[in-house]
Amino acid sequence: MREEELIEHLKNYITPERFTLFEEKVQERTKHITIILENIFQARNISASLRSADCFGIQDVHIIENTNSFKDDNEVSIGSSKWLNINRYNKKENNTKEAILEMKKLGYTIITTTPHEADISLFEINLDKKVAMIFGAEMEGCSREALNLSDHRMKIPMYGFTESFNISVSVALCLQHLTYQLRKSNIEFKLSEKEKNKTILKWLKNTIKSSDKIEERFFKK
Repeated sequence: MREEELIEHLKNYITPERFTLFEEKVQERTKHITIILENIFQARNISASLRSADCFGIQDVHIIENTNSFKDDNEVSIGSSKWLNINRYNKKENNTKEAILEMKKLGYTIITTTPHEADISLFEINLDKKVAMIFGAEMEGCSREALNLSDHRMKIPMYGFTESFNISVSVALCLQHLTYQLRKSNIEFKLSEKEKNKTILKWLKNTIKSSDKIEERFFKK
């Protein structure tokens, strides 16, 4: 209830049109599909992937930082990170294993992307269960551990000489296809009402200057 009260209070600090946009966009967000970016080196690749995730209505993004740290290139992401839940894995010796086991606990089918040793193609992914797709580093691709822990190894069908797409292009292609399939299915993919409230509250806080101080004053009443 306090969440709903805070939303009602904070929405007075933005225009009615802006809040209406939040209400419209949250209806199309999903956690049924998520992406995991494993040890990506170039900031522009991460940022372009974040931008695609937001554009296709993906709410959660997971970033594994083994030897490479997450940096957001705002010129590429166009601020899309503030609309997403970004979960970072960088505190353990084996961040890849931690991330994958955590996602499996949450009921996700883990799919690594690879041009080699694949057992399914993008067009064969089953969306009946939640899906987490792992995209690996620029040169090495997904780590051997990620490949071994995954439920499936997936390739994007290609018909040219080049072996693979750029990472951010791969993310966009996969999300475009999968969200299209998801939205025309009968699968319940949308956020719960509680998740919608949490998401709108996050968007409000990330939009309003000094929202933390406004919130503090509100709860002191």
